Amino acid sequence: MIRLYTENDFEKMRDAAEILCQTHLAIQKVIKEGITTKQLDDFANKFIVDHKNAVPAQLGYGGFPYTLCISVNDEICHGFPSDYVLKEGDIVSIDNVIDYNGGLADSCWSYAIGGLSDRDQKLMDVTLESLTRSIKEAKVGNRIGDIGHAIQEYAEVENDFSVIRDFIGHGIGKEMHEDPQVPHYGKAHHGPRIQAGMVFTIEPMIASGNWPMQLDDNGWVARTKDGSNVCQYEHQLIIHEDGPEVITDQSKYSLTDDDLEFIDSYKF
Repeated sequence: MIRLYTENDFEKMRDAAEILCQTHLAIQKVIKEGITTKQLDDFANKFIVDHKNAVPAQLGYGGFPYTLCISVNDEICHGFPSDYVLKEGDIVSIDNVIDYNGGLADSCWSYAIGGLSDRDQKLMDVTLESLTRSIKEAKVGNRIGDIGHAIQEYAEVENDFSVIRDFIGHGIGKEMHEDPQVPHYGKAHHGPRIQAGMVFTIEPMIASGNWPMQLDDNGWVARTKDGSNVCQYEHQLIIHEDGPEVITDQSKYSLTDDDLEFIDSYKF
């Protein structure tokens, strides 16, 4: 069942999105070569829980044991924060979900550690552009298939990358994962009709090699079978009659003086 939401719901989601985006902006301030992914997760937990009085919604979800999903290089998604030390050339995708007073917000953002190879830099650029293009298709009267088709055409046909098939976008609102399912591939003009009041994510995961994946023994971390690198960007959209509202657009938000003080005083 696809739920349609109201302005009261949207306001709660926007409040959560502000904290989510501020968390990503804070991460941008501290992520660097030499830091571990577990240190980043600890930092984000303190920022969200102690500083913002919000709930990291991924922590404990289905048994997931961390605040953030941090996926590095060939990890597609659901990466476990660990003692892995970030190094130059890494692609780091950080997925964060915030619950604030009953509003949910979900966004993944990718970060380059130092300089990247030409292929990996292109991978990041194409993934972000595929998200941008797909958002333009998320409008009343179109179908969900138009979103995935836009991503697949740009990433695979025009740029010779691969769209991950096993993980897709999703509705979000009362729960973290709801209908509609939003594949990042497929046929235009197919799937559910997009309506005002829908809220869903678009979150293309694009591989530099082939798309088939395998799970680690922990049952969570997915990575490419061929070891090729992956990049992911994700936005959460509210669908209005006049077009989509991207509530996880980081450019809409900024860090407060208190946020900056927290970051400056935090000890890694």
